[in-house]
Amino acid sequence: MAESVPQHAHCQMCGKSIPYGETLCSEECKQKYQKLLRRRKLIVYLMYGMLAALIVFFVLYGK
Repeated sequence: MAESVPQHAHCQMCGKSIPYGETLCSEECKQKYQKLLRRRKLIVYLMYGMLAALIVFFVLYGK
């Protein structure tokens, strides 16, 4: 029979095998993950701002 693989997880940034319950494997991956989260948050805020500006534009000039 095949051996069973011990329970584990994978790093969300690089995919390396890590102990179960962990999300990232190293400080470098943690820094990259934080940078990715900041960039995603900025993009979401920019999209909301552009949507709000578009709505205001059409309310004021949409005749």
